Amino acid sequence: MVSIRDVAKHAGVAISTVSKVLNHYPNVSEETKEKVNTAIKELNFVPNTIAAALSSKQSGRVALIMNLNTQTQAIDEIGMQYLQGAIGECRELGLDVITVFYSMIRDKNPEEMEQYFRSQSISGIIVYGISKDDTALQELVNSQAFKMVVIDAPFVSENTSTVWVDHKQAQKDVARHTIVTNLGDSSRILYISGKTDDYVTDIRIEGMHELAEELNLDLMICNGNFSEYQARQITFEHGKERDIIVCASDLMAIGAMKALIEMDIFRPVCGFDGLTLMGYVGKQMNTIRQNFSNISKEAVKELARLMDGGAGRSVILPHEIVRLRYEDIIR
Repeated sequence: MVSIRDVAKHAGVAISTVSKVLNHYPNVSEETKEKVNTAIKELNFVPNTIAAALSSKQSGRVALIMNLNTQTQAIDEIGMQYLQGAIGECRELGLDVITVFYSMIRDKNPEEMEQYFRSQSISGIIVYGISKDDTALQELVNSQAFKMVVIDAPFVSENTSTVWVDHKQAQKDVARHTIVTNLGDSSRILYISGKTDDYVTDIRIEGMHELAEELNLDLMICNGNFSEYQARQITFEHGKERDIIVCASDLMAIGAMKALIEMDIFRPVCGFDGLTLMGYVGKQMNTIRQNFSNISKEAVKELARLMDGGAGRSVILPHEIVRLRYEDIIR
């Protein structure tokens, strides 16, 4: 399928210029219009309906509010995938985009946040990693001052959509798969959960409780705070007395597996996220691949729909169980 990027390359102009021609901006020269329209005809380009819907009344910029993981020395692979997906999709739709790290606005109250984004000509915002403790940011979302998409948190209103996977079902799926394929007569499960202030933590714990009831499991839950170090310490303390360890993130699964290796015992471990780091551990583990780049792309599309007058909604994206091998991630 021919994209707006292909048209821009064929015409020898920027993607934003093609978007301006498609949306009939007045400040485009006739020569440039002719180049773009010729490229459109020669390539048989059919404009993306979402991009076409972004008329001049929504000519502002999109802000990505990122909260990068600083609890590990490993690169924040999730954050990088989010950025890659969002920036790529914004380019496809001809949207200007800026990245705002949460540390830049953490100390602002809701009014100051709104003023800041207004000063940057922001029309729509995508929020990554909002927690229960981020009260000022929550107030900004609830103020309806901007069209917004929130990743992994239950905020839905007229101007706000949520984009996420079904965290309860995904947690049950990977845990069930690991338990069913590894258990004999034992059923002692250690679940290492995420941050207590994280919205998805409660949802995933609820899923584990449902699974424990369905399979008659002896379930122990310990808070690992999405920390590789804490998961490692929890495993040192409880790993020997449990049959399987289910972790709410891949980093915690890596910490748990490394602890088991040091203790010279084997327990099946599963994670959640689908990070490439899982392939370097030396032991294959089941995990949930969320495809963060695609989640971010869908968030941009959803924001574009809101900016065109659509109502907020909850968008559920697919997940899959994978077992990452070193050979898979180096290709």
